Amino acid sequence: MSIKNIVIAQYQKRVNNAASAAGNLAMPKEGWIRTVRKALGMSGAQLARRLGVTRAAISNTEKAELVGGVTLKNMQQMAEGLGCRFVYAIVPEKQLEDILDAQARKKALDIVNRTNKHMALESQSLSSEQIEYEIKRLQQDYLKEHFTDLWND
Repeated sequence: MSIKNIVIAQYQKRVNNAASAAGNLAMPKEGWIRTVRKALGMSGAQLARRLGVTRAAISNTEKAELVGGVTLKNMQQMAEGLGCRFVYAIVPEKQLEDILDAQARKKALDIVNRTNKHMALESQSLSSEQIEYEIKRLQQDYLKEHFTDLWND
């Protein structure tokens, strides 16, 4: 296994672990800031004083969070004011290996279909078994070699 493949495997493990840790974590209906603040029994005015901002700034940030308009910096500040830690992650809906496998199959299918179309014009088309074999073979090649064009459409 090459160094590049080892590094990729380490990245994949890290992302899959983050996805497992996040589980079914979803933003509460009122947003994280307001939910945690209420759970602590802290008013908006009290959080504002802790952060040295106005009550309106807290309210605006809570509203912005609900529509995706809050910055990471603001979330970090709010978390600190609440005595919490802000965690930011992008986690896949399914295992990375499944995402890669589907993309590799898509690429392989495209290549085999294009090739078979040209071969059919010359009366040399492949049987369905041969087509499936070639798709699987190319798919495995993409996954094994991590071709740089895997995500080029």
